[in-house]
Amino acid sequence: MSDQYAVIGNPIAHSKSPLIHKMFAEQTGQDLSYEAILAPPDGFAATVARLQKEGYKGCNVTVPFKFEAFRLCGKLTGRARAAQAVNTLRFDAAEILGDNTDGIGLVTDIEQNLGCRLMFGNALLMGAGGAAHGVIRHLFDAGASVVIANRTMEKAEQLAAEFAGCGTVTADSYEALAGRQFDMVINATSGGLSDALPPLPGGIFKPGALAYDMMYGKETPFMKFAREQGAAKISDGLGMLVEQAAEAFFLWRGVRPDTRRVLEQLRRET
Repeated sequence: MSDQYAVIGNPIAHSKSPLIHKMFAEQTGQDLSYEAILAPPDGFAATVARLQKEGYKGCNVTVPFKFEAFRLCGKLTGRARAAQAVNTLRFDAAEILGDNTDGIGLVTDIEQNLGCRLMFGNALLMGAGGAAHGVIRHLFDAGASVVIANRTMEKAEQLAAEFAGCGTVTADSYEALAGRQFDMVINATSGGLSDALPPLPGGIFKPGALAYDMMYGKETPFMKFAREQGAAKISDGLGMLVEQAAEAFFLWRGVRPDTRRVLEQLRRET
């Protein structure tokens, strides 16, 4: 029987993770299955317990369960501890190992796939949830300074305080961004799922700026806004999805797939 893996989220029907891991398995000769599982808002822990009982080897975690996944783990990688959020679980006997591959996935996509330099850049990070927690430390490590904007100012300030010792970071309201410009604007909110646009002021993009939305599969309102505002480069989060999936695959299987081939094929098919 093939080793079993899954991704858990709510919503989850849009997820390309099963296809990506199927492509990774075929490319590397790994015998595994991978499915998408919808968990009710109050049923994440029960879903994970069921998968463990049924012999699954691990799972990925997406919106809105990354903080809850962190609390479930008996053991954490360094990057999961830094993020205080988990997107990858590995089931080791009775213990759960938690990892967070979002940050390395984002930075790899921006620098290697999109050819944008993070060193000395200033980034606006929109959102203060699990996705933002997962990537902020890696943005610092790549040399960027970060401004966090969120609809709830208290959450932005809390995130900035948590990572104040890791790099240059401040929190601002969307209104306070008027008149400022950034080398990159990263949408880590889940607004794209509901076609919501963060209340960004005009003129936010520096010449040559990157607009990056972690959502994928369609042009989000943020991407449309960035196009209208003249952002030099606009990207969805498909590359990040592939790169973070490769890190999870390596954690589970000890084999690193060729992400560029998979990403190129997905781009051709969408």
